[in-house]
Amino acid sequence: MSPGTPRIYRRCRSCGRLREFCSTGRFRVNANGRLLDVWLLFRCTHCGSVWKLPLYQRVPRTRIAPETYRGFLENDPELARRYGTDRRLLQGSGARFHP
Repeated sequence: MSPGTPRIYRRCRSCGRLREFCSTGRFRVNANGRLLDVWLLFRCTHCGSVWKLPLYQRVPRTRIAPETYRGFLENDPELARRYGTDRRLLQGSGARFHP
């Protein structure tokens, strides 16, 4: 876990318990016709199960700034850090924080 990254906890599907998750620093981009889904990937520190933090769901490609879209495709570390430390986004997806 990199400095400044919050400790993220959520229920792991595989473990069946509240576990710590760490960002992989990688994005998953999926196209369905002209619409995109984008997730930031996290892994359970106990079993390695993947949790996909939704960033964009079913949005037209044109709604994402070109430099941001390129960052998703290239797994830009600064972009991953920015999304991976956005507490409001994380809380909205069911993450809990511990110091």
